[in-house]
Amino acid sequence: MQKYQDGDYALNKHSSGIVYRFADGIVEITLADYLANNPGKSEVDFRKLKELSDSDYLERDRNEYRQTWKNLPLDAISETEFNLSPSPETEVIDTPDEAKRQAERAALAAKAWDKLTITQRRRYWKHHVEGFSTWKIAEQEGVAQRSIMESLEAAEKKIKKSLAEG
Repeated sequence: MQKYQDGDYALNKHSSGIVYRFADGIVEITLADYLANNPGKSEVDFRKLKELSDSDYLERDRNEYRQTWKNLPLDAISETEFNLSPSPETEVIDTPDEAKRQAERAALAAKAWDKLTITQRRRYWKHHVEGFSTWKIAEQEGVAQRSIMESLEAAEKKIKKSLAEG
């Protein structure tokens, strides 16, 4: 991060004119330059522009600080990498044992899902995944709500039995 005195805000603030920094140099517009190029303007107009310029540079300086105050130089990164703790994903998901357990659970779930009829799958999905009420499913399918309840109960029994069998 640059030092305060080297920044555009400080350069503009501590100058009597309005300062612009370009890639190839710095340009300062003095009161005399301003009045010479703008015959209908006054010193009051120049002061307003100077205040506006100062506030614009200050706002940009503050925004840059907010964005960069935690930045580290590249040579300091190697010092911090030993202080980093692994992410929860690395701790839980990326471990070989957990990946194996997840694969086993997915296989069990697929096996249980295959035991259901197409109607039970559709109703189970709508109720437990999409969050539809049994009344809403019954309305969509044009059947009694009790039929939906019985279908879901039968599906849950099949799933429990399949999971218990492993």
